[in-house]
Amino acid sequence: MNQPENSPLGKPAPYIDQYDASLLFPIARAGKRAEIGILGAPPFLGADMWSAFELSWLSLRGKPQVALAHFTVPCESPNIIESKSLKLYLNSFNNTQFADVEAVKNRLRADLSEALWRGSSPASIGVKILLPEWFDREPIHELDGLSLDRLDVECNRYTPAPDLLKVIADQAPVTEVLVSNLLKSNCLVTGQPDWGSVQISYSGAAIEQEGLLQYLVSFRNHNEFHEQCVERIFMDIWTRCKPIKLAVYARYTRRGGLDINPFRTSYPQALPPNIRTARQ
Repeated sequence: MNQPENSPLGKPAPYIDQYDASLLFPIARAGKRAEIGILGAPPFLGADMWSAFELSWLSLRGKPQVALAHFTVPCESPNIIESKSLKLYLNSFNNTQFADVEAVKNRLRADLSEALWRGSSPASIGVKILLPEWFDREPIHELDGLSLDRLDVECNRYTPAPDLLKVIADQAPVTEVLVSNLLKSNCLVTGQPDWGSVQISYSGAAIEQEGLLQYLVSFRNHNEFHEQCVERIFMDIWTRCKPIKLAVYARYTRRGGLDINPFRTSYPQALPPNIRTARQ
């Protein structure tokens, strides 16, 4: 299976504007999951919700078409797709003719599904394409919840420090939703910054909020892909705080016309609506 260091990240890449599915670069999830103690089926459900803001192709008469696209990738897929390779793949549509938007949608679903399940039994992903007449119906909304950023805490640890996570043992169990805009990590390959907001919903023993905020800040110098960071946050809270229910949702700012928004939950529930925040 492909290794991150062999991806197009951080390397010069030619602009290919004719359709080429071979540009997609899948990376197995298993290696990074093993690092956080997941050796079999993970203790979570969820998906990675991608938004593509630079999708274009040609009609059969050669007229350029533009659209937005949302992709929903189940976390059960054995692979992720490296984001620069997805950008290059989408660029390959730019001078390629398609009969209609349905043909584009079907091509995207087939190619992305093949890459995400490569080496395994094939399955499919969700693909939604929004044409320009729908653009002004795309809302902007911040993550709901009580802001951890209101807390005036001292922060001096900038690599993941799960020992900062603690529960308040003498307090009654709670159900609450906590959010922060201070999530920052770095690309696993290039070391370039990735900025995000995170929402943590849980039921169980109350998590000590100052420590939780310090823990989230501790990702600041950590090199890992978005999906991997969210799974690490989920597993650290799940194992150290032992909530009855837990969901972790992050929305990362756009890079190369793409944003990635992973959601992991310990129990079956609907995915959150794929609504961008102001920073996205």
